[in-house]
Amino acid sequence: MKIGPRYKIARRLGAPIYEKTQNPKFAIREARRGRKEYKHPKQRSEFGIQLIEKQKARLTYGMGERQFGRYVEESMTKKGVKPTEELYTMLESRLDNVVYRMGLAPTRAAARQMVNHGHINLNGKRVSIPSAQTKIGDVISIRERSVKKPLFGPLEERLKTYTCPSWIKFDNEKKTGTIQGAPKAEPINTVFNLAMVLEFYSR
Repeated sequence: MKIGPRYKIARRLGAPIYEKTQNPKFAIREARRGRKEYKHPKQRSEFGIQLIEKQKARLTYGMGERQFGRYVEESMTKKGVKPTEELYTMLESRLDNVVYRMGLAPTRAAARQMVNHGHINLNGKRVSIPSAQTKIGDVISIRERSVKKPLFGPLEERLKTYTCPSWIKFDNEKKTGTIQGAPKAEPINTVFNLAMVLEFYSR
């Protein structure tokens, strides 16, 4: 999916939705921008705020409008679950996102490319569909023939300072990850509001 200039998009949405904007430089520029807007505040409609939250969530996971809409629709029609929790679980359980959360790739875009090119195994089988849904008990690993490729050269250094989320059990020696629970949204690490996203689609 063609996205466009990531830095400009992140500034427009006012959130570090891309890895390249998750740095002090972006934070400082946003703080300065916020002070200017405080002097001349712009009033956004409820619809406008919900639209921005939807764009934040969609672009965070690098998804198109149609595909993201299907995720929302499924989460809203599934019975016995909270739609916000179900939507977050579905987004986080995508194979490309799990590869990113394991630390095998520096960005979600890089993780998507790894899966697309067949470098990742799911339960021992090669899978090349980034949107494949993982579930508790699934094991994600690097394909044996891909381990020594330059793509994974910086992996050892990156993993020294990386910590997996609690719902993934990572074996540093084997470079495999096992899904051991459902993803839980942590407000401190979430740049979008899924409740507003669902309100946008409920109109």
